[in-house]
Amino acid sequence: MKATVAQVRSFNRPIRLLLVNQLTINVGFYMLMPYLALHLSGELGLAVWLVGLILGVRNLSQQGMFLLGGSLADRIGYKPMITAGLGLRSVGFTLFGLAESLPWLITASALTGLAGALFNPAARAYLAQEAGERKVEAFAVFNVFYQTGIMVGPLIGLLLGGVAFRLTCLVAAGLFTVLAVVQIRALPGRSGSRAGAQASMLHDWRQVIGDRPFLLFSLAMIGSYVLNFQVYLGLPIEVRRLTGSELGVTLLFMLSGVLAIVGQVRITAWARQRWTAGQAMARGLGLMGASFVPLALAASLALASPGTASWQAHALALAPVLLATGLLSLAVMIVYPFEMATIAALGGERMMGTYYGFYNTLSGLGIAVGNLLTGAALDAGRQAGTPGLPWWAMAAVGGACAVAVLALDRSGRLEPGRQPQATPA
Repeated sequence: MKATVAQVRSFNRPIRLLLVNQLTINVGFYMLMPYLALHLSGELGLAVWLVGLILGVRNLSQQGMFLLGGSLADRIGYKPMITAGLGLRSVGFTLFGLAESLPWLITASALTGLAGALFNPAARAYLAQEAGERKVEAFAVFNVFYQTGIMVGPLIGLLLGGVAFRLTCLVAAGLFTVLAVVQIRALPGRSGSRAGAQASMLHDWRQVIGDRPFLLFSLAMIGSYVLNFQVYLGLPIEVRRLTGSELGVTLLFMLSGVLAIVGQVRITAWARQRWTAGQAMARGLGLMGASFVPLALAASLALASPGTASWQAHALALAPVLLATGLLSLAVMIVYPFEMATIAALGGERMMGTYYGFYNTLSGLGIAVGNLLTGAALDAGRQAGTPGLPWWAMAAVGGACAVAVLALDRSGRLEPGRQPQATPA
């Protein structure tokens, strides 16, 4: 922790404010969203398919608008987009707490997703621009604050939800309102990199799509997001299947968060001393794939049925899942800072928001498709009597991503300065 604190203090005030910004965003988001489905289906009595529709609207509005949000940040400025996103999320969460009819709930979901599309690319572009040559270190501490919010938010939501879900929504909305006011008053304004550009946003988008090295890098990294998302999908399902308990799911999130808080800064410094950015990402992706091997090996073990097994049997069943979670978290800690710095390097100084927005859109689409395939693979593997097969497939995905990134690195396509700069406009 001392290394993390020292690293945070070494950055200027805007970066420190962006770190607190992300921590608060995640606290507010995760104190509400994990319990939203239960509120919609339980207290409001909505059908499951309607719950899925409402949640899907949020994801679609966020992933589908990332590119627009990033481009607007480049043109209007990073601070206006961050504050606008925070304000929209406050409105969306307030509606979630007060609304009971389907149209208003869908509106709340759409606003909540659009808010993320506005402030996410802008915050990352602002951080990359402000950090200069220290992008890797900046994104390392950024991930510490990010993971802390994920870990703390659900605990606060659980306490407030014991009183009333409406209270959780209003407190979360209040956090975003306060945060928006703080950004307006304290965050220095930074002109967007495309401020005053005469060319249209379509011109910028065509340039990003035509940037072959960046496009190849984005495609090579999609698999990593599918694998990382298994902390929310495949691993919790496996915990419930093996133990029949929700306690193990809580342990997954706690383990992932604690590892990031304690080890992120030191791991990043260690990796940077030994590897280039491309080498670090390739090794991290390889480890990401290898993290699913313990699950594949243990998948065929027969365990006592939930409720009748002893706590020792449950602990034994959880061991490979926790090991997989720990290795996956370590892999993400290796990859993430170098990944974010590489996007900024490939995008150059003129279009960082647009590049981050396009990258987030692609990764979001990959997660959506990957989740469908993962769920189908888990069901098919159990029905066919080969429960380890989906985990072996995920290990192969990680290996394929590692090989692809290593090939791009060795070809020189990930080097700063090789990207075409935006044409003057």
